[in-house]
Amino acid sequence: MILKNEPLLIKIFSMKAVFFTPVLAFIISCSGKKEEPQQKENFSIKGNHVILAESNPVLKKITTETVTEQQYSKSITSAGTIETIPNNYAEIASPFSGRVIRSFINIGQTVKAGSPIFEILAPGYSSVRKDYSDAINDVRLAEKNYKRQQDLVRHGVGIQKELEEAETEYQNKKTSLSNASSALNAYNSKGSGGTYIIQAPISGEIISNKVVTGQYLKEDSEPVVIIAELSKVWITGAVKEKDIRFISPGDPVSVQVNTYPDMEITGKVYHISELVDEDTRSIKVLIQCDNPQRKLKPGMFAAVTYSAGTEKAVIIPSGALMQQGDRQYVWIKTGRNKFTKRLVVPGTTSEKTTKINSGLKPGDIIMAQGGIYMPETK
Repeated sequence: MILKNEPLLIKIFSMKAVFFTPVLAFIISCSGKKEEPQQKENFSIKGNHVILAESNPVLKKITTETVTEQQYSKSITSAGTIETIPNNYAEIASPFSGRVIRSFINIGQTVKAGSPIFEILAPGYSSVRKDYSDAINDVRLAEKNYKRQQDLVRHGVGIQKELEEAETEYQNKKTSLSNASSALNAYNSKGSGGTYIIQAPISGEIISNKVVTGQYLKEDSEPVVIIAELSKVWITGAVKEKDIRFISPGDPVSVQVNTYPDMEITGKVYHISELVDEDTRSIKVLIQCDNPQRKLKPGMFAAVTYSAGTEKAVIIPSGALMQQGDRQYVWIKTGRNKFTKRLVVPGTTSEKTTKINSGLKPGDIIMAQGGIYMPETK
């Protein structure tokens, strides 16, 4: 039977020989013959040290560079919030109780200081105008009496005491007129009779408008119109107590907001608070920024970067920094094709470079590229 199928077995064996080769090698090994390894390891590991064989293809992917100290621009970054500048912000309420008879504005409208906002029928305003009118008449009468007493004394028929009393009365009436005039001007109105027209105290944009024709407003009502001039804004930031020595009024800063990540925004330190927040050990810093396109909106969050001078520091390519768990390290060249893993403490980092606070010194040769191809060590 075996002899009869021998040609077929030989044919099958020759076609499948490649698949039987490992098996044959295994059989030979099991037969007691010593098998030589077909390929040697192309690297060796001893602790944190790795030695690469000359034949290891990883060597072609590795570049190294010598660590040097470089001039490094120090910076401090803190979070901030965009705010309106108080002098460029106005909340408008009615100073009198009355009914709105006309509105002159719409939301988003730009107004100038002195522009009419809305008009109300306000009996209380009539009283203020009457006080002002009465004060004018009182001054005229007091002035007339004072001049008459002066004339009498000049002709020798007047009494000095009466002249002095007339002069005092005249001065008192002028003071009352000044107060009445100030009271009237404080309401910033162009109204007449019982109607009162409220004017814009500043130039800016109407960002809130709750005025409804016919509504009744009380003199202690909440503001119904808000005007803001947003061509300039403040950014309120908080700088740690230990870093405040690097910042001075007038220093330039750069600002970034998430809404416009590619927009370059610059500003200047406007004011540094004299108080320290005892809970956070930080100090409030105000930055003033130009906002000609009105893209910076009050309430937005911003990242503020302050310049803190320059210093010498170790700077390496960010690609040289490796991660292992919560630790970071670099590969140091310590011999021919020999590299050692060294833990480092990185500082400020960017897309291209990273400052190293500790772990490296000038003269160290680091693996700038190729670290991702290195074998794992403990």
